[in-house]
Amino acid sequence: MGSSSSTYRPKYVYLDIGGRIQKVAFSKYCNSRDIMELFCIATGLPRNTTISLFTVDDCMVSIDPTMPANSERTPYKVIPVTTGQQTEKEELFQNLLAQVIEQFSRVFKIDELKTDVDNHLAMLEKRVELEGLKVAEIEKCKSDIKKMRDEMAARSTRTNCPCKYSFLDESKRLVPRRDVPAYPKYMLSQETIEALRKPTFDVWLWEPNEMLSCLEHMYHDLGLVKDFNINPITLKRWLLCIHDNYRNNPFHNFRHCFCVTQMMYSMISLCSLQVKLSQMDILILMTASVCHDLDHPGYNNTYQINARTELAVRYNDISPLENHHCAVAFQILAQPECNILSHVDKEQFKRIRQGIITLILATDMARHAEILDAFKEILDKFDYSNEEHVTQLKMVLIKCCDISNEVRPMEVAEPWVDCLLEEYFMQSDREKSEGLPVAPFMDRDKVTKPTAQIGFLKFVLIPMFETVTKLFPEVEEVLLQPLWESRDRYEELKQIEDAVKELQKKKNESLAIGSKEK
Repeated sequence: MGSSSSTYRPKYVYLDIGGRIQKVAFSKYCNSRDIMELFCIATGLPRNTTISLFTVDDCMVSIDPTMPANSERTPYKVIPVTTGQQTEKEELFQNLLAQVIEQFSRVFKIDELKTDVDNHLAMLEKRVELEGLKVAEIEKCKSDIKKMRDEMAARSTRTNCPCKYSFLDESKRLVPRRDVPAYPKYMLSQETIEALRKPTFDVWLWEPNEMLSCLEHMYHDLGLVKDFNINPITLKRWLLCIHDNYRNNPFHNFRHCFCVTQMMYSMISLCSLQVKLSQMDILILMTASVCHDLDHPGYNNTYQINARTELAVRYNDISPLENHHCAVAFQILAQPECNILSHVDKEQFKRIRQGIITLILATDMARHAEILDAFKEILDKFDYSNEEHVTQLKMVLIKCCDISNEVRPMEVAEPWVDCLLEEYFMQSDREKSEGLPVAPFMDRDKVTKPTAQIGFLKFVLIPMFETVTKLFPEVEEVLLQPLWESRDRYEELKQIEDAVKELQKKKNESLAIGSKEK
């Protein structure tokens, strides 16, 4: 894991099942399904039960190796959701899948295709299992899940104000909740140090303190601590405060912040940016990445504007979230104990501040076409001595890093799709309940993983990274090849989805005809 200590340290959590407290230990190398099964055994539930965990203040807890430890005084409440008993619907679904395979085999007369479909279906079945819901039980659980999400959304509203959110009401959030002595020092191994510089780095294996140590290492390794005379203790406090001001959203959380910053660190290395840009530019790129989604509420700009939230009113519907992220970033830097820029002069601070603001505002996807088109116009005559050209490059770089998950290996990238869809569904459920417009790509009744990813890859990600590789052709294999492979994989999954739907449609038509004949 990157720690110098090789001592095995299990994680302990306390569970509350009907008022009975149970202590459970598990390894960080367990997967989510293993942990859920362990919790079921510990609480006396059947092993194939799907459960949900809630904190004492009714916040849902993700069941995975990185879930936060708790204490006997703050146990997680265990709520059984479903059991894994096979139903007639599940048997029907499995029969349909078998018919799809046979149909492919008969039509195309290719054994290889049958094997390929078998592999895809096995992979799909495994994913369904890991997500904790059997295919045949989705309909049964849908109303319960919707009710639970509505309750979660309702808890985030303010009861004393017509505005939807209250941001940073407690100024104490702007200082770390714990001081540096409580922040363990992890000595990163040489293997970890080398892996950190690559897009293949597995961001899911790391706990928050380890991610903080990795971020700290990046600032030291890039020479930013030395060149800008950053007090190492202040750097630690600043990172702690950054961590404490990211919310526990399914997607826009501290792990996403780490993911984006680690990708930026990788691109600085892969593209040799320290040779081509100034150290101030490197500081701006890294710090904007760390701060780019501070205090994100989990509901996007479209919701903010349509719901007329406090943020939308404050920023006149102009990139309300991105403006808020910038404001929180500089509120944190305004705290002397967290000000990593305390030793730069006024002119330097002004340039750094403007650079960070420009980059964070560039992450608003509503400006995607505008920013990419402007970069394409200067690409053929790009000049590193031209400040405007460099600014355009930095804007495109942070955009690439912000949405770069599919550049990573499939096993690292795919969980982020689940996280993003979870956040989208929470928003669209809320929009429906409030009578607000719902984007089709966020509607749980209209979108699937393949449909969500194919268009995004083909029309956003691949064109943007193709443009970047024109300036840095040496990284095509590392950055573009994974995107092409991801597009092809999701298109294959989409074909299987369509085949299953078509078969189901024909079966329904046959049943309808049979019913009329009777």
